Amino acid sequence: MITENETVEIKNPDKKDQNKTNNMKPTPAFIGASWFPLGLGLISYCVGLWNADMELNEKGYYFVLILFGLFSAISVQKCVRDRAEGIEVTDIYYGISWFTTLASLVLLVIGLRNADLFLSEKGFYAMSYTLALFASIAVQKNTRDAKMFKNE
Repeated sequence: MITENETVEIKNPDKKDQNKTNNMKPTPAFIGASWFPLGLGLISYCVGLWNADMELNEKGYYFVLILFGLFSAISVQKCVRDRAEGIEVTDIYYGISWFTTLASLVLLVIGLRNADLFLSEKGFYAMSYTLALFASIAVQKNTRDAKMFKNE
């Protein structure tokens, strides 16, 4: 029972719980430190494909693979972040995001394992691919954090 002198706090279920969100705005240095490796990894990968001595269909396969991987990694980051902030994410989308991210990595490994390339070239593609994937996650995080501060 509530008396006249007591106050009651009513939570609005439509608003996000502010305790669960990141309350720090990304610094320009961190934004730059995430965009630089994304550009470096993606440009290096594409320049390597352009200069590679392989059939056009192979180049297309590896190019589509990096686009697929980038989209998948960003989807996983968004799902994980949404769940951490209490935003509903369906289990099917969450599962598909993880599956496609792992599938892109497995397809890269299978493609490089069977490619007629020097071991150093295989390592170059694997490292630039991995760099671009991890950097895309950081860029997505920074973009989302910066947007949160613009909306306030």
